[in-house]
Amino acid sequence: MFKIIIIEDDKQIREELKILLKNSGYEVKAISEFKNVDYTILEEQAHLVLLDINLPDKNGFEICSKVRAKSKVPIIFVTSRNNSMDELNGIMLGGDDYIEKPYNVPILLARIQNLLNRTYSKQKQESKIEHKGIVLDTLKSVVQYNEKQIELTKTEIKTLFYLFTNKDKIIPRADIINFLWDNEVYADDNSLSVIITRLREKLRDIGIEDLIETKRGQGYKI
Repeated sequence: MFKIIIIEDDKQIREELKILLKNSGYEVKAISEFKNVDYTILEEQAHLVLLDINLPDKNGFEICSKVRAKSKVPIIFVTSRNNSMDELNGIMLGGDDYIEKPYNVPILLARIQNLLNRTYSKQKQESKIEHKGIVLDTLKSVVQYNEKQIELTKTEIKTLFYLFTNKDKIIPRADIINFLWDNEVYADDNSLSVIITRLREKLRDIGIEDLIETKRGQGYKI
């Protein structure tokens, strides 16, 4: 699952982008503290950065230059600055694309997906995770078992992906909630319970019993 960092100081735009990308199946980190942003980008180890130019402390050009000196992470400038010299400057400093606000949502998503596909073609081929004969295909959002398969929702696939990548560990419910919704106010403990119940029902339909264990008072484990 691809992780995208949003560097945008306008709170409304930042939150809209965050919701849009999460609904499109991405893991999202939206930065609201802009001091030492270049270090934050490197620490997060995201697959792609959406970077505004007009920012507090350092502008987007400076941030891009500093990140590019240490990382090849794809960077898309998303900005209201429509000067052709700004676009040229952004590309010359190592930006991979330049999108003007207000952006067209389908075009923004298409450019993000195309850039991710080009950059991580090998990772795309390795999108399947296997555990106990159960194959999780994160790109197709399906689970395969004994020549049967079931399609999952984006939230269900994210939940199972998190459990698969932490197999044999007890994962606290709070950790899963944070991974799925990043502490957004509408998320609660009951939401996770509903997802786990639906997951178990879907897995049972293709012959997978007792994959997700409940550890009372601790969390879940596979």
